[in-house]
Amino acid sequence: MSVIQRVLPEERYARHGHVGGILWFTGLSGAGKTTLSESLERALFQQGYAVAVLDGDIMRQGISADLSFSAEDRSENLRRLAHMARLLSRIGVLCITATISPFQRDRAAIRALMAPGEFHEVYIKASLSTCEQRDPKGLYRKARQGQIKAFTGIQSPYEPPESPDVVVDTESMGVEACLNVLTEYVARHFQLGTPNRSGG
Repeated sequence: MSVIQRVLPEERYARHGHVGGILWFTGLSGAGKTTLSESLERALFQQGYAVAVLDGDIMRQGISADLSFSAEDRSENLRRLAHMARLLSRIGVLCITATISPFQRDRAAIRALMAPGEFHEVYIKASLSTCEQRDPKGLYRKARQGQIKAFTGIQSPYEPPESPDVVVDTESMGVEACLNVLTEYVARHFQLGTPNRSGG
């Protein structure tokens, strides 16, 4: 029986035409993480990228359905998400995550898991008042009424990134303008046809 060599990362990068990586979207509920992650996924897919979205809400429905919203369980949820994202990145996929990830220490720990240039922290920025006005899922209203406990921005803090790799201000820009910022960032750091990690 002949020996089969495992597929090397360089072979995957050559096949896809770009290196893998992680765009870690963080921001308050209602800031626009899901909208922008799905819009960016579509735009990059149409350009020829191997790209996928990992959404924090979907994680909560499956892989992390056993977790609460305590600080410890939030950290565990993010740990699971980070390892899934890293797996996708290492097989050459550009992985976009959409999760509140409210604590700086958790995001720093996730960055430390990754190779240099693999993790890109993307701050989807909008004020609490703006997010509460949008309230697309009615979560802020429920939190104010005490129906949801430990809700980020109300009973639990959100710690904005101190040095994000890119900031997308959804309070001052529309979806198309925000998407342009993101696609230009990807083009600089994950240029198609040049499978060499450029760094963050």
